[in-house]
Amino acid sequence: MASRNPEKAKAAIEELKKDTGKQAVFLELDLASLKSVRKAADEFLSKEQELHVLFNNGGTMFMMEAPHSMDVTEDGYDIQWGTNAVGPFHLTQLLMPALLAAASHSGPKSRVVFTSSIVGAKGINFDSLKDTPARKTVGADQRYGQSKLANIIMAREVAQRYGDKGIIAVSLDPGGTKTGLQQHMPGWVRPILNILLHPPAKGALTSLYAGTTESTDLNGKFLIPWARIGVASAAAHNLELGQKLWSYLEEEVKLK
Repeated sequence: MASRNPEKAKAAIEELKKDTGKQAVFLELDLASLKSVRKAADEFLSKEQELHVLFNNGGTMFMMEAPHSMDVTEDGYDIQWGTNAVGPFHLTQLLMPALLAAASHSGPKSRVVFTSSIVGAKGINFDSLKDTPARKTVGADQRYGQSKLANIIMAREVAQRYGDKGIIAVSLDPGGTKTGLQQHMPGWVRPILNILLHPPAKGALTSLYAGTTESTDLNGKFLIPWARIGVASAAAHNLELGQKLWSYLEEEVKLK
């Protein structure tokens, strides 16, 4: 279980052990830090040769309230873009050898699952992804939306680039879930959302289906609640945007 917060991770591991009898292992990972991403990947690869399922679930949303509304990562990215897009991309690339090894040695295909959202964007403003004047003209909801659009595009690109090597890549909308994800939204919004949102266990259903179903027909697909194949936006199917995003991310992580 990879997490940036050791205390919360260890509490979750104990809860899982109580419910299932299985012992998870904590892996410290801060997706907002490429240094942390590399350290976590190195630690995993030093202990495991194969990885069968990777759940990318960057959790930063709607950074609307001061003082965090314009936060940036230590690498200079908008906090939502760095956490939700750049970090998961880099982690997936670094762990790809273990995913490929599992696919070739273990029979069933390996899976990469990107958690996206019902909130998306019509495109990606590449000038707004770092601490630039352009970023100040883009609202927090739009910056979140383009990071979640990137998750869908990344899944489609992984599917195209690694599908013939035994990798199944899926993106999904987990549904509105009552978690700490809403903590940075305006205070008056949260009580309203709490009436509408579902419990965390229900929010996990679509992700678990994507990672564990025996179906091999999900490569490149976008899932919606609860564990159904949906249709992503037109922007998510834009081949030119997909190639541009992939090239951009490759160059960015090379520089760090």
